Parts: sequence; structure tokens; C-alpha cells
Amino acid sequence: MSPTWGSDGSGLTHLVAQMRMLDHPISCTTELPSMVFRYQFQQMPNGIAISRNTRSRQPYKVFSHPSSGHRNLTLATTVPHAFSLSGSGAGAQYSSAGELVDTGRNERKKRIAGVDQDELLDPKQLADPDSCFCEFQGVEIHHKLYEPESRSSDNSLYGQHEAQTPSLELGLPMILLHGFGASVFSWNKVMKRLASLTGSKVLAFDRPAFGLTSRHNTFETQSSDAIPLNPYSMAFSVLATLYFIDFLAAQKAILVGHSAGSLVAVEAYFEAPERIAALILVAPAILAPRAIPKVVDTKGDGSDSNDQGKPQFKLFKILHKFIKYVTQSIIQMMKRMVDMLNSLYKKALLSVLRSAFAVMLVRMIIKKFGVAAVRTAWYDSKQVDEHIIDGYTKPLRTKGWDKALVEFTAAMLVKGESETKPPLSKRLHEISCPVLIVTGNADRIVPSWNAERLSRAIPHSKLEVIKNCGHLPHEEKVDEFVRVVEKFLQRAFGGLEEPSLQAVT
Repeated sequence: MSPTWGSDGSGLTHLVAQMRMLDHPISCTTELPSMVFRYQFQQMPNGIAISRNTRSRQPYKVFSHPSSGHRNLTLATTVPHAFSLSGSGAGAQYSSAGELVDTGRNERKKRIAGVDQDELLDPKQLADPDSCFCEFQGVEIHHKLYEPESRSSDNSLYGQHEAQTPSLELGLPMILLHGFGASVFSWNKVMKRLASLTGSKVLAFDRPAFGLTSRHNTFETQSSDAIPLNPYSMAFSVLATLYFIDFLAAQKAILVGHSAGSLVAVEAYFEAPERIAALILVAPAILAPRAIPKVVDTKGDGSDSNDQGKPQFKLFKILHKFIKYVTQSIIQMMKRMVDMLNSLYKKALLSVLRSAFAVMLVRMIIKKFGVAAVRTAWYDSKQVDEHIIDGYTKPLRTKGWDKALVEFTAAMLVKGESETKPPLSKRLHEISCPVLIVTGNADRIVPSWNAERLSRAIPHSKLEVIKNCGHLPHEEKVDEFVRVVEKFLQRAFGGLEEPSLQAVT
């Protein structure tokens, strides 16, 4: 091919050339009034590579090396902004910096769990027709509310067997608390049925960092304790739960928590036990104690009362008090040192968790394991269709979802609660309201044996094990789930006696 010169007369250059190319590089030099750009194109196994150098002024030329094979190639360029290269094979695009832009591969890089990350939206733009929003502590909380419907409506939605189920008319609303990575969507199959069963309102809301609840960027704050109430903390979720009891104009409510949502439900109980009528814990992600705490009698020192008047005993008692005082002083000093180190550790940990690397790591994890985790949660993964995947990945279309997950993780790892509060596992025996624990016998995320231990740790709790079910009984085994909830409510509020452990087939 002969050298070609050309100019469009406006200071920018436009060239269209037909060249033959197989595996020899092709060079192109474009001239502007003050700068010359030299481009080199070379056939690669996965496309066409390009490099660019800026050089001194030269005439505008195009060179083509002959080859035995033929491949039509079209080069169209408007320098210095951008140009495109296409041929009889797959097309490719290049930026003004001379970088190859593989559009197909680039699209794949911008998708996480199948969700395009190019155009993220505000949560309200993704709302469903029945979505509601309310403000609590500066956060727009997404929630859905269902009221009891007529039997004809229930029949059309859920089948004849449910229309025949009598309403318990409890007069107690239900608040549903989703688990990690879930949202209001996970309760869609049971909300209307529970409203019909109880004859009461049923409300589910998205906890901050999940679903369509607004995201708040707390990266700008100096430390977690600088935030009056961190929206990603457990304390916020607990207070939001109690807020919705007031929102429903109720004195008490039944809390239904799934997985990590069970933790919120139990903490809400300890925050305001008088507001919680009952707890239903579904596949609860609460670490159960290995043994039930026992009250140990610490009165007395084991000595014979007859020896207390002897001089050697008095000396021993004085030495014991002195050693105890010294020991307590050392313990207090060590505690202050540990607290100081913990404070430094927390600040360092927050710096790492709030870094760009942490955000990138979260995106990588969700991209690689997000959809797989949803399938793992089911006993029968074949039931996981596109509708379910779309429901779980929809929040990935919201602005700031990745930073919100980082903040949520930071809030969970660096807790701001009082250190004087005993661990939850040591307070479970204090729960006195009716408690139902539901688990799947094939739960691969929170094993059913943990639920069994939990039922032994909570006095008078009832355990239901659903067979051939994974981590999501309220999604995978809807009928069985509603049935065990009905039995529990009848037993707790209707006087029906039931055994404490059952397996539901």
C-alpha cells in the first residue's frame, strides 16, 4: 500500500484506509499543528494491540507491511480525542490515550453478580409499587406493610387451603427482620399469609446497608464514636425496630428475625422486653453456648466456723484481703492498658476497613460469591430462578452499596456498645417471652445443631426442624413455615399445648 497523506482542513485529521494485515505491525503517524502522534497496531491472539508515542513534527503518513494473508482493516481517527478501529473480525475501540478498549471484556468488568455498575441509581428509583419510605434518625428506611385481606383475595393469591385457615385475631403486629445480604424481598412469599393468619399488620424493613434503605457515607468522620448513632450499628437496627412498633401504633409486637436478623430481634427484646410479645427466630445466626449457664454458690470460703476465732485464721484473713487488693489493682491497671490498646486497635482497624482497598475487596467478594451464596442457602438450588437472583442482587444497583457494606462490616467488628454488658450468650436464659426457633435440617450456613443448642439455652423455647430445607425456610418451605408459626402462635396465645421439639416433613 502506498503512503497516504491527508487533512480535513480544520486542524483535525480524518483518514480511512484499507490495509492488508495478518501478523505484521502497522504504524500510523498523525500530524497536528504542534504535535505528532505515532500509533502502532499489531495483531494479537485476543484482538489488536495499540501503542502511541508523541514525537516531533513529521509528514502525515500511513504505512502497511504486505503479507500473504488478507484482512480488511478500516482506521478512522479524529485526533487527539478518540478513534475507532474495525475490521472483518471483532471490532475494538481505543481511547485518546491509545489504550485498547475491549468493549465486551470491559462490560464484564463493570458487572458484579450480573448487575451493571455503570449507572447506579438512588434507592427510591428502584422502589416497587408497594414500597414505602420513612425517615428515622436521618435515614430513609425502605419498608413494606401488609394488612389482613379478604378470604377471596387470599384464595386467589395463595390457594384454597390458605383461604380456609382461620385468622387468630391476635391484635399483635409482626415486624420481620431480614438477614445479612437480604432485604424485604426475602419476606415476599410470607408477608400476606402471616397478615391473614394473625389478622394483624405485618411490616418488614430494610436495615441500613441492605435493600433500598438510603446509604450514608461515614468515611468522612474521624472515628465511629464521633457519630451520634451509627446507622450501620446494631444499636441503630434495634432502635429502628422499636420505632416501627410505635409506627404501627402498637404496645407490643411479635418480632420475626432471620439469620442475623434474629440477633437484632433478641437485642431489641433486651432493650425493651415490655414491647416484645414473642420472638420467632428463623435459622438464627446466634452463637449458642455449649452449656446452659448455672448459678454457682460463691458464699463462704469453705473454712470451718470453729476455726474463725483462731489467731492464725485472722492472719490468713488479713493476708487474703491484702492479696485480693493487690490483685484487683493489677487487674485494673491491666484493664486500662488493654482498653488503650483496644482503642488504638479499633482506630487502626477502622482506617483499614474504610480504605479504598476494603471497598475493592468487598466488590470482589460479592462479584465472586454473591450469587453462589444465594444458591448455597437453598437445600434445592434448582428452585433458585432468575426472579430470586434479581431480587437479591437488586440492591447492587444502588449508589454507594459497596461503601455501605464496608461500613456495616466495620460497625459489626468495632462495636460501640458498653463493654460492661455481658455477652449475649450469657443473657439468653433471661428471655421470658414465648420463643419459637425454626431451622432447616440441611442448613449449610447456620447448622441446625446450633439452633438445637439455642433452644436449650432459652427457657421454654420451642424448636421446629423442617426437613429437606436449607437456610431459608420462609422462602424454600413456605407452607411448612406458615404452619409451624401458626401452631406456635396458637400455643402461645391460644392455650394450645405442643411438644417442645418437632420435625416437620
